[in-house]
Amino acid sequence: MNTLVLPLLKAYGAAAKAKLIHQARDPIAAQDTYLQTLLRVQQDTELGQKFGLGEVRSIDEFRDRVPIWSYEDYEPLMQRIANGEPNVLTADPVVYINLTSGTTGKQKMVPVTRRFQRSLGKANAASFGFIFEAIEEQRRQNKPPVHFGKLLSTNSVKLQGRTAAGIPYGPVTVGSYRMNRRLCELAFVQPFAAMEVGDSLSRHYACILFALANPQVRGMSSNFPMSILRICRILEENAESLIEDIAKGTIAPWLELAPEIRSNLEKRWRSNPERAEELRSILRSEGRLTPRAVWSKFSFIGTARGGTSDFYFERFPQYFGDTPVFGSVYGTAEGTFAVYTRFNQDGAVLALDSGFYEFIPSDQWEAAEPKTLLASELKVGEYYRILVTSYSGVYRYDIGDVIQVVGFLEDTPMIVFRHRRGGLLSSTTEKTTEFHVAQTLQLLQQEFGLTLDDFCVTLSDCEFPARYLLNIELAPGQTLAQAQEFLHHFDRLLGKFNHPYATVRSAEVPPPFLRILAPGSFAIVRQRQLLRGASDTTLKVPHLSEDRQFLAGLVVIEEVQW
Repeated sequence: MNTLVLPLLKAYGAAAKAKLIHQARDPIAAQDTYLQTLLRVQQDTELGQKFGLGEVRSIDEFRDRVPIWSYEDYEPLMQRIANGEPNVLTADPVVYINLTSGTTGKQKMVPVTRRFQRSLGKANAASFGFIFEAIEEQRRQNKPPVHFGKLLSTNSVKLQGRTAAGIPYGPVTVGSYRMNRRLCELAFVQPFAAMEVGDSLSRHYACILFALANPQVRGMSSNFPMSILRICRILEENAESLIEDIAKGTIAPWLELAPEIRSNLEKRWRSNPERAEELRSILRSEGRLTPRAVWSKFSFIGTARGGTSDFYFERFPQYFGDTPVFGSVYGTAEGTFAVYTRFNQDGAVLALDSGFYEFIPSDQWEAAEPKTLLASELKVGEYYRILVTSYSGVYRYDIGDVIQVVGFLEDTPMIVFRHRRGGLLSSTTEKTTEFHVAQTLQLLQQEFGLTLDDFCVTLSDCEFPARYLLNIELAPGQTLAQAQEFLHHFDRLLGKFNHPYATVRSAEVPPPFLRILAPGSFAIVRQRQLLRGASDTTLKVPHLSEDRQFLAGLVVIEEVQW
């Protein structure tokens, strides 16, 4: 990274971090300030007038006056915004529309204004402050040094489209990267044009190619751990071709590149026989190319933590050793909710300057008018649904995320995403979540010394109560000799992590079956999701599904019954 920019980034991050820590000592005061400022800005919008936001003088008044809304309540207003109507939800012009991934349901629209983007930027700035502090802490503790510098990212920056009114739309990272293009060009090793490639494999290859030619790459960034593993797999599978392109100064002709993008990339590309020979030597000695082998100063990974991430983290050591992982921020298309403060830590401190938050405790989840709690009222270990009010024009918006409080920074909760509210599986009443099954499969991999490529738990057809079907795909080179024992351990561990499952299994639900799927099965699942309109940048494979046809048509190599 530019030596002039880095000191400025450090100073900017340090100031944002210091402000967040100061606010964390009195989170309610900070949240009240944020809310009152937002209400003054938004009071004359159509929805602001409907709710009488100009008359609200306290948090309690706000909660009394404004109802809790889901996306279904906002959807007609979102559609009007997409059609070009101003001042519906936001006082400022809408410059972009974030689309949610659509993994667990239909895609949702979230309007983005410059003011909204700046508010989220405060959390991003604080995360820079915390990562620089984490780097210094590594040095003080005599741990392997972390070098901050150029990163590899294969995220897409290609617009998905424009609305009838001409407003660009797409995944949140696309909009964010495009609005912060200059920073991306400074931070990332690959050219911005490489990230504009539409075809997923071609984009990954092009980004990796430019990164591989640069021995000074310091880290890697992607939305989800699954995406990080895909980068590693493409690096392995295309090692010979990548080395040849570096040696000859070519860009593989089979890549699906628009002519103007190929021309742009070729102007930036040069042969580097010396680097190619270095990589060939690594390939001969190691048998493959891995990030840790090809970049001697590779220092950290930035990707999402929480949810089902731990399942994928189990495979990180084979590519990265003990390279630290930093979560940066916990956010979605709807906003940025928390900031990570350390390497290898799941808990993130509430981003007090990027939104106003309320929390629905678990005993209120089924209530018609649930009572909400504020940041200072949460308890460690408890689960809550999070509501957000932000400059995107939404108020007390139930986004469906379930978080757990894992600690506090000063008087402000540190939270971790656990699962989506709709991401539940029930044969009867047990409400198994993605977090339950991810914990189970993570432990199973450890117990059996096994690596899975991916998995999904579904329910059987034509039975009531239905049995659980554990669908797994083994990683290349893996075999499962003790399949029956694996299935029994799955049943026991799932009951340990989700006690209601153990209860219904003992009385009502028939024993589970194990189905070992053919290699490439989850690649087919991902392709199906892309064909339904999901973006490969934000794509997540559901680890459980109530859709009993979700895996229909996949080849089952072996079915193991109880």
